[in-house]
Amino acid sequence: MSYLDEERLAELIAALPPAPESWVRAAQELPLARATMDLIVARAEADAEYRARLIADLESALADAGFEPRTRLVDELRARLES
Repeated sequence: MSYLDEERLAELIAALPPAPESWVRAAQELPLARATMDLIVARAEADAEYRARLIADLESALADAGFEPRTRLVDELRARLES
């Protein structure tokens, strides 16, 4: 890409409206959410009783462990625990 192409690309990006606040928050929260899911799955793999509680009532088990059972977190964990 030539310098002029990069300059034009920068102009076009600058002309875009700002990202919605919800997108910005989601992008900021994503690394922590992934780390949280990895921690929960690792614990479930190591502790059969914990895994059974997660499968039986995922939302309550997450709340008991101090995690907010948000829909996206619950859906992703269900998918990871079922595999």
